[in-house]
Amino acid sequence: MKINTAEFVISNSDVSKCPLERIPEYAFIGRSNVGKSSLINMLTGRNSLAKTSSRPGKTQLINHFKINNNWFLVDLPGYGYAKVSKKTKDIFQKFIMDYFEKREQLVCAFVLIDIRLEAQKIDLEFITYLGETEVPFCIIFTKADKIGKTKIDSHIAAYKKQILANNWEEMPPYFVTSSVDSTGKEQLLSYIAAINEDIFKNNQGF
Repeated sequence: MKINTAEFVISNSDVSKCPLERIPEYAFIGRSNVGKSSLINMLTGRNSLAKTSSRPGKTQLINHFKINNNWFLVDLPGYGYAKVSKKTKDIFQKFIMDYFEKREQLVCAFVLIDIRLEAQKIDLEFITYLGETEVPFCIIFTKADKIGKTKIDSHIAAYKKQILANNWEEMPPYFVTSSVDSTGKEQLLSYIAAINEDIFKNNQGF
């Protein structure tokens, strides 16, 4: 897939105010400082579509970007950021959960995980939540340029072991990416394109 157009549409914290268009949505979410904004900019080929910051927790709303006029990329707030207040965390959690549980246009969530780190409890808990809520999802391992292939493989193996130990039959689909050298860009966009093709071909409604 080639991204020709990428347009910011709306930010809000109320799922009922998300765009009404019945086109596929792909949501990107992860712990704060996982490199989500950089990944979105890399995928779309726009250097400042999603705002990057050295301050974790900058994304605090549901952000919709219309891609190629036929699908939405949705940038969601990060979870697990320790320096926001408990009240703010609770608000984040409510509208994030509302989005995943109520948004009919959502066809796939992408959970971003920093490949440099060993399996984190909060990431595993969020993966479990998506499974229990029956939200289709994939894992995107970010920052692959920061460590060697051997360590990448061992960290993925560790995640797979813990996920399978938590009553999963198989490892969810995953991608290894780097916003620095565009590793994984083609594979990830091809995955989205294949889902869109099935949806449009079969005229599936939402």
